[in-house]
Amino acid sequence: MVRREPREPMPGCYPVSFGEVDLLRDLDRPSGWVISKDGVPQSYVDLEDPTYLDFEYVRLMADVIDLMTEGPLDAVHIGGCACTLPRYVAATRPGSRQIVAEPDGDLVQLVRDHLRLKSVPRLKVRIADGRSATAGLHDSSADLFVLDAFSGATMPIDLATGEYMGDVARVLRPAGTLLVNIADGKGLVFARRVLATIGGTFRHLALLAEPGVLRGRRFGNLIVAASRAELPLAGLTRKAAGGLTQARCLHGEDLSRFVAGAPPLNDGDPVVVPVPPPAVFG
Repeated sequence: MVRREPREPMPGCYPVSFGEVDLLRDLDRPSGWVISKDGVPQSYVDLEDPTYLDFEYVRLMADVIDLMTEGPLDAVHIGGCACTLPRYVAATRPGSRQIVAEPDGDLVQLVRDHLRLKSVPRLKVRIADGRSATAGLHDSSADLFVLDAFSGATMPIDLATGEYMGDVARVLRPAGTLLVNIADGKGLVFARRVLATIGGTFRHLALLAEPGVLRGRRFGNLIVAASRAELPLAGLTRKAAGGLTQARCLHGEDLSRFVAGAPPLNDGDPVVVPVPPPAVFG
């Protein structure tokens, strides 16, 4: 049998189910590729080195994953794009079984065609929105649940409510870990409400972000780690402070003060989802 060489990615603008995306080559890394939508970077992958994580917030999520119990993971990822974290998990924890839910079928096909998605072992991609995909998962079937779903630069509000967090908890095993990527800016009103919501379901929480974002001085990503079991807080604090991002890890009383007074989100609640200023993405 003749083995086919992987197709060479072709940079350009491509139509997808929900608009258009740009596939861009990283001029500094020949095997690095970025998917961008409406000028907002959505995913970065290095086709030769899946452990290389270019986006700072993704490195923070990987730090949490690295501190989980050794061995393969059963992982769920809500929000796929180029599947950066699933590639990382497959490379660092061989034998892991992973499910990705991504509602944009044409985007998934683009990633298959250009970014070697089929090369990721034991990965299943389902064309579905986050709530529908989660509802179809078995009870206590996941060690890791990653919620990194965005429409452009905003988080779908139906994936931030108490009702949805209850379904996520159903899918996670008792010691399982939830990772949530939140984007917010001045005042961090939305982030505080999401944290209050997650805290209504998961007892143990930690918040990871760069100091400038954590103080609400600029728009950026904040990573929530949550579990019904204790989190490796010492390790998270050390990794956050020692990484390239120089991030902080809030937990315990500091996190309680951060969240204090923020009302949780429920289905149907009115909420203003933060949108980044135009200058954020240049």
